[in-house]
Amino acid sequence: MLTAQKLTAQEIEQLDWEKVANLMPVIVQHATSGSVLMMGYMDQEALNITLNSGKVTFFSRTQQRLWTKGESSSHFLNLVGLYPDCDNDTLLALVEPIGPTCHKGTESCFAPAQTEWGFLYELEQLLASRKSASPDSSYTARLYASGTKRIAQKVGEEGVETALAATVNDREELTNESADLIYHLLVLLQDQDLDLSRIIRRLQERHST
Repeated sequence: MLTAQKLTAQEIEQLDWEKVANLMPVIVQHATSGSVLMMGYMDQEALNITLNSGKVTFFSRTQQRLWTKGESSSHFLNLVGLYPDCDNDTLLALVEPIGPTCHKGTESCFAPAQTEWGFLYELEQLLASRKSASPDSSYTARLYASGTKRIAQKVGEEGVETALAATVNDREELTNESADLIYHLLVLLQDQDLDLSRIIRRLQERHST
């Protein structure tokens, strides 16, 4: 779970509300996958509610009222971070969404747009969902059923095959074996109740030292 990063008092003071006629554009982005989920507007009251409640709240221009995303659907946007742009007239909200963001039932209002890194996140979510599935339903479910030792063995095998492909400069085989390695590593992490977010945070910790 990411730690929420709120605007500082100085950043709030520097927001240029006059420039945007008291309606600040807010770009909403998935804090883990990086997918852009939606875009809305906040007035100063909506911003205060968002910061205090931890749930993204907007001002509806059509209904002329405040509304918290998810107030009717329970598909809330839990705030992870809120950041002003360089001109202090737009905000970026990093969120952990509860359910689909779009009223049409898709993760993003901009579907089917998807980043390559966003696909990796979706793959991780799919692999997590297969943990409790019947072994007959998929290879992934059978792999979970085979136990941690077998999953770890597959990671080792794919790691060796990836290295061998690199030693003979076979780029196509290296691509294939790398995909197999990453897939089995994701399965192993899920088997151990870990996800990529934790791995990335560890890399970030090492990078900053």
